[in-house]
Amino acid sequence: MPDVVKSCEAVTATPLLSKVVLQKTLKSSIGCTGIGLHSGKKVSMSLNPAAADTGIVFHRTDLEGDDRIIPARWDCVVDTRMATTIGNQAGACISTIEHLMAALAGCGIDNTIIEIDGAEVPVMDGSAAPFIFLFECAGMIEQNAPRKAIKIERPVKVGYSDKFISATPDDSFSVDFEIDFEDTAVARQKLSMRLVNGTFKTEIARARTFGFVHEVDALRKAGLALGGSLDNAVVISGDTILNGDGLRYDDEFVRHKILDCVGDLYLAGAPIIGQIVALRSGHALNNQFLNSLFADDTAWSYVEMSGASVPGVSHNWDQESALAIA
Repeated sequence: MPDVVKSCEAVTATPLLSKVVLQKTLKSSIGCTGIGLHSGKKVSMSLNPAAADTGIVFHRTDLEGDDRIIPARWDCVVDTRMATTIGNQAGACISTIEHLMAALAGCGIDNTIIEIDGAEVPVMDGSAAPFIFLFECAGMIEQNAPRKAIKIERPVKVGYSDKFISATPDDSFSVDFEIDFEDTAVARQKLSMRLVNGTFKTEIARARTFGFVHEVDALRKAGLALGGSLDNAVVISGDTILNGDGLRYDDEFVRHKILDCVGDLYLAGAPIIGQIVALRSGHALNNQFLNSLFADDTAWSYVEMSGASVPGVSHNWDQESALAIA
C-alpha cells in the first residue's frame, strides 16, 4: 500500500510543470469612437482578432495599401513628446498609444489588428480602463501557439542619477516607480507594484493622465493637449485638483506613470520578466531603455511561458498560473 501511495503522488505532481501558456487574441471585433488627447480630433477605432504571432498592429483606414500598416514595436517609435508615437517608413503615424498598449499588456493580449481612421488613439477617460472594458465585451480567446516572454538576464539602466529607468532579473514583472513634482497636489509619490493575477486591472488601469494649468498655453501653442479636458485628464493648479469628482486613488499620479510605463514597455513585443525601477521616467526614457536592452544580446533572452504551481515563484503579468521557464 505505501508503494501505491508514493506512485500516485508522483503522477499528480508532474503535470503541474508542463502546462504551456498560450497566446491570446480577441474573440470578436469591437469598436469605439472618441477624441484625441493632443489633436482634439474625433477618431473611430476597431479592435480585431489576429492570427498567432501577428503581434499588435495598427492599420490606418484613412490611408491606402501597405502605407497604412504600423507595427506597435519599440523600433517604430518616432516621437515621445508628451505621448508615445509610432510610425512607418511611409511617414504614417499613430500617437498616444500608451494607454491602449497598457490595457493590452494588462490583459495578456498578444495579437490584434487595430483599425483606426486617424493619427491618434482616442483618449477615452484618460486611463486604460475603458479599453479593458472593450476587451471584456469582445471576449478573449487562447490560440494554438505558446506565449513567449522577454527575460531580463542582467541589469540594464538608462538615464541619470535624478532621472532613470532600470531593469534587473526577477521571476515576475514588477514596477517600482517614483515621481517628484513641484506642484504640491502631486509632490513626491512612490509605489511598488508586482503586476500579477489581475493587479493591473484593479490597482493601475483606472489611473488617469494628468496635466498642469500653467503648462496648458505652451502645450496648445505646440499643437498638444488640444483635446484635453476635465473629462479625460486630472487637471492640477498648484495645490488644487480642478476635477469636481477628485482623484480615483490618493496616489493616482504615480499609478498613471506606472500605467504609461507598462504600455511603453509592451512595445518590446512580449511581456517582460524582471524588476523595473524608475525615477521620474517618461516616454522618452522608456523607449531609450528598450533600445539599450535590445542592443545587448546578453541582457535578455526569449523564454516560453508555461503554467505551474511552484512554491515561491510569482505568476508573470496578469496571466493566470503563468511561469517563465527558459
